Amino acid sequence: MQGTSTIRDGMRIDWDVPIAMDDGVVLRADVFRPAAESRYPIILSYGPYGKWLVFQDGYVTAWEKMVTNYPDVAMGSSNRYQSWEIVDPEKWVPDGYACLRVDSRGAGRSPGFIECWSTRETRDLHDCVEWAAAQAWSNGKVGISGISYYAMNQWQVASNAPPHLTAICAWEGAADFYRDLGHHGGIFCTFAPNWYDMQVKSVQHGLGTRGYRSGMTGGWVSGPPTLTSEELAANRADLGGDMRNHVLDDGYWHARSADWSKVTVPFLSAGNWGGQGLHPRGNTEAFMRAASPQKWLEMHGGEHWTSFYTDYGIALQKRFFGYFLKGEDTGWSEQPRVLLHVRHVDRFVERAEEDWPIPRTRWQRLYLRPDTLALEMRPPAEGSTISFDALGDGVTFLTMPFESETEITGPLAAKLWVSSSTADADLFLVVRVFSPDFREVVYQGALDPHTPLAQGWLRVSHRKLDPVLSLPYRPYHAHDELQPLKPREIAEADVEIWPTSIVIPAGYRLGLSVRGRDYVYPGGSGGQLSNMKNEFTGVGPFLHDDPLNRPTAVYGGTTTIHVGPGHEAYLLVPVIPAR
Repeated sequence: MQGTSTIRDGMRIDWDVPIAMDDGVVLRADVFRPAAESRYPIILSYGPYGKWLVFQDGYVTAWEKMVTNYPDVAMGSSNRYQSWEIVDPEKWVPDGYACLRVDSRGAGRSPGFIECWSTRETRDLHDCVEWAAAQAWSNGKVGISGISYYAMNQWQVASNAPPHLTAICAWEGAADFYRDLGHHGGIFCTFAPNWYDMQVKSVQHGLGTRGYRSGMTGGWVSGPPTLTSEELAANRADLGGDMRNHVLDDGYWHARSADWSKVTVPFLSAGNWGGQGLHPRGNTEAFMRAASPQKWLEMHGGEHWTSFYTDYGIALQKRFFGYFLKGEDTGWSEQPRVLLHVRHVDRFVERAEEDWPIPRTRWQRLYLRPDTLALEMRPPAEGSTISFDALGDGVTFLTMPFESETEITGPLAAKLWVSSSTADADLFLVVRVFSPDFREVVYQGALDPHTPLAQGWLRVSHRKLDPVLSLPYRPYHAHDELQPLKPREIAEADVEIWPTSIVIPAGYRLGLSVRGRDYVYPGGSGGQLSNMKNEFTGVGPFLHDDPLNRPTAVYGGTTTIHVGPGHEAYLLVPVIPAR
């Protein structure tokens, strides 16, 4: 199969095409293109999930849920070439695109040392873009597409500006590896090392006959060689260990994050309201901060892996890429800069906006009242405190029932004044919605089916703000030094809460929980996906439960919230007036 070419299912497929990197490592790629010889625009993806691994084989429960709930995904395709988080060539090649899939260094069919999102990987992707543009079947215009990993490295390579990179579509892609992925508010998240075990090591190059057999080709997804466990370990970085060891936002993280001043390529940034813990922050930050004069933001709901593959998602992508890669009049020139699927309790409603955050936003402060556990429009006149177990479920503050339907769409923030009986404290903030009978309204998140409205995190010793990047509605923490607490010292803590959208019906209440640990949905388990280690209990796989990162001697004391004159504590919410 290696290096062979065939005509199959109406496409010319070149399997395991070699692409030589500047250090001599030869990566392997598959090319799907129309059978007729011509020059075509390219949709490129580069990542670690194994280009020969069929979606249905590697991600069984995700595929079953997707095609059951969204049958249009499976229609119009044999689904023999479906892969996790990248385009289905059977739905793109007939429209005159060449789809190029590259196994990243050390993964799938490509040899080498795995170091996810490293500068080496970014250079590889840069060189793959330029290799693709130079091929006889290429029109010289290269777009990059994909979800999650395949979106995150788009921001990185865009900072390097390959000459032939024409447009990118980053679908649910984090961009700041410290704040979005590794350390939420300074608190270590266990998702990345668990993901590495389940989805990267499982398709590492060299697994060979101990790995998956491909449903596309019949060959070994992670071959051809079969290496020993010791050889495999020597060929990959210790991602979890590296992330744990870099507790501040240092060069390790900077090398994996975008330089927004250098991102000038046209892009579509598509985010998911329910992706708390990984992606939506990157999508909105990209739109707000990237230098590109041609940028668009789309925000949707639903499962992380779904909308990209639906008729809606494909149509949106084809309008974007058709305009930039093929020069077609797809109507993209009239595309609103911001397209939001505004969430209601029971549905989403599509609406165009001119910018993000929405310019007509009325920023409303809701003040905490510890004595009544209320959120109110005015700060309390008298001082008071409320304390909770620093590793416990904390306290919840509620508004009165809303008198009329109210939309909250955008980023949120909180200002708290806290003290601890120890040298530090972790704050987990959860914004929630309750029905008139006090039942919590939760949503199908990107992963967890019981996702709350919004979340934010802060390790209080990381409370130092970046004065240049901080905004009233988006406090931006420097994470460049630790500022430990003295017992009972009152500290001002600004907490970033990731963007969300909800139209709250009349009679419902908004709540803010200030906790000492991850949110847990009170209604029971949300099940589990075959590609995840954790059972879903409200925050999906985005847990902050590493005992080495949260020793009880430091984080197991008592946390106290202080409220009163000079200590006005509040939740800042983006209220959107009707047009």
